[in-house]
Amino acid sequence: MTDALVIFTPSGKRGRFPLGTPVLTAARQLGVDLDSVCGGRGICSKCQVSPGMGEFPKHGVTVDADALSPWNAVEERYKTKRGMLDGRRLGCQAQVQGDVVIDVPPESQVHKQVIRKSATQRDIVMDPATRALFVEVAEPDMEEPSGDFERLSQALAEQWGITDVRADLALLRRLQPALRKGEWKVTVAVHRGNHDAAPRLLDIWPGFHEDGLYGLAIDLGSTTIAAHLCDLSDGRVLASSGVMNPQIRFGEDLMSRVSYAMMNPGGDVEMTAAVRAALNTLASEIAREAGIDPQSIYETVFVCNPVMHHLLLGIDPVELGQAPFALATSGSMSLAARDLALTAVNPSAQVYILPCIAGHVGADCAAVALSEEPGKSKDMVLIVDVGTNAELLLGNETRVLACSSPTGPAFEGAQISSGQRAAPGAIERVEIDPVTKEPRFRVIGSDLWSDDPGFAEATKAVGISGICGSGIIEAVAELRLAGLVDAGGLLGSAEQTGTARMLPSGRTHSYLLHDASAEGGPRIMVTQGDIRAIQLAKSALYAGARLLMDEMGIDKVEKVVLAGAFGAHISPKHAMVLGMIPDVPLDHVISAGNAAGTGARIALASVAARDAIEATVHEIHKVETAIEPRFQEHFVNANAIPHAVDAFPELHKIVTLPEVSFNTGGGGGAGARRRRS
Repeated sequence: MTDALVIFTPSGKRGRFPLGTPVLTAARQLGVDLDSVCGGRGICSKCQVSPGMGEFPKHGVTVDADALSPWNAVEERYKTKRGMLDGRRLGCQAQVQGDVVIDVPPESQVHKQVIRKSATQRDIVMDPATRALFVEVAEPDMEEPSGDFERLSQALAEQWGITDVRADLALLRRLQPALRKGEWKVTVAVHRGNHDAAPRLLDIWPGFHEDGLYGLAIDLGSTTIAAHLCDLSDGRVLASSGVMNPQIRFGEDLMSRVSYAMMNPGGDVEMTAAVRAALNTLASEIAREAGIDPQSIYETVFVCNPVMHHLLLGIDPVELGQAPFALATSGSMSLAARDLALTAVNPSAQVYILPCIAGHVGADCAAVALSEEPGKSKDMVLIVDVGTNAELLLGNETRVLACSSPTGPAFEGAQISSGQRAAPGAIERVEIDPVTKEPRFRVIGSDLWSDDPGFAEATKAVGISGICGSGIIEAVAELRLAGLVDAGGLLGSAEQTGTARMLPSGRTHSYLLHDASAEGGPRIMVTQGDIRAIQLAKSALYAGARLLMDEMGIDKVEKVVLAGAFGAHISPKHAMVLGMIPDVPLDHVISAGNAAGTGARIALASVAARDAIEATVHEIHKVETAIEPRFQEHFVNANAIPHAVDAFPELHKIVTLPEVSFNTGGGGGAGARRRRS
């Protein structure tokens, strides 16, 4: 073997390189976002990477232990002097010796990731599980001897109606000094347990303690982890932040991670450790951003899909990879943060995990139901929460159905030729003139369009580095509106479309969106492969919606709610042109922002809300797409843009879709590719 396959995550970029090529060199040649300040001399350590080992079915490779050159003296010197996480390598020192999967962690990327799952404003009735209470405790009496904890418990019962309170040994050690320093007046943090658990003392301070108590509402997604730091007294969001889920290096979608656990003994433990480490980092960073001590975080609420749920808890997800997709537990859970190795928060902090609905419809979908309350809607509403795995809810006040659909990571910029995560410099909005076929676009980090005066100067700092999920969705829809891609998803040639921006690419064609190669920058294309990736993703999404509509016995819905990062950043028109969502009037399509995150915040702020969602999940009927025969039929029909069978009358009221066909049957070009598919 003279060369080897190198695959970088989370970008998904890959290429073959001669043995002995430094990882940093391979990254630069592929346009991977890997930082280096010292020019590859092993001084700055900015190019740290995490190589994967074992089976990677998603990528079709097996990574051996000797896939990279041995650890060398430069790396040893740096780790000894400055410290470096176990398993990390310096990209400028590690050389390719075999097929390898390389993860570029967020801190090694030039452009900091933008996790677009911000908190939406919401009125929440406060009923938090954790509260600070001021109590006056009776002093010890020789005539009526009793322990200090017993008298504190009696004071809580008399003054606050809280009985049967418990405390761990660490708090008991601090109890007597606090009581005496406060002259028998103390403030205690009390957590009311769910599931009939006894109330628990989490902390104690002498006298009246005015500093706040805080909680984290975390949406643990397959690709991104978003967190909101909230004040437990009034529900205010003090800071929102997020990181990429480091498990992406084990597989971009859920089934890839299940496969990794199946094929690599201890793989589930490895993935659990990775996500817990990321959660600790995120908790520390969000506390620093808000200017609070992370030790004042006393509670965390999690929402997540079933595979993430199991990996967070340290449960092997293997059963979720095969019918009947059995969960180890579907109920809500209350446990100590230390049980999940969450060390960045208060040592006594508590965790609540929302219930899952079924095998592939998780706590994140339950959180959306808590936030959006489809069971209280008079209209027939479809709620779509799009991520690497899409969750859908359909219903009204009579009945609510749910399903999940494996859309894959294309909507988030992965599996796209020039794709990247949402970061400064990524193209996020696209328009194509239907007459001239010329594009204009916007990038994250600037409010100007590419044809606006001052655009080049405004984007000089961030550059134009690739295209993120919202950008590729709009690009494909705009190509359809401009007559550059036909209903079957086939791109035309320059001769067929009349624009020199259509460039030959093997036996297909690509649309040139942006060319900075003359200045040493990237050529950003929309390729036939990109179109296919979006078609597959949107077909899975639409097929899931149609399956729910079949079960409900309806042919149309009255309202569509777009949830998640997708809903906040994609125009309803482009979503409907693609055929991602059923046909409704555009003013009946609304964005709910990060509904799963909002549901997590509601559960953090209210014990009553937790009781409500625990009751609601039993009333939601799960439809299993994996075993439903009609799913494949709906999927195939949804491959067309917007659809092969379903009419879109509301869409046709506002746009005209060109009637073009590039499947000419001629030799070579796009037609040849079409006949083979």
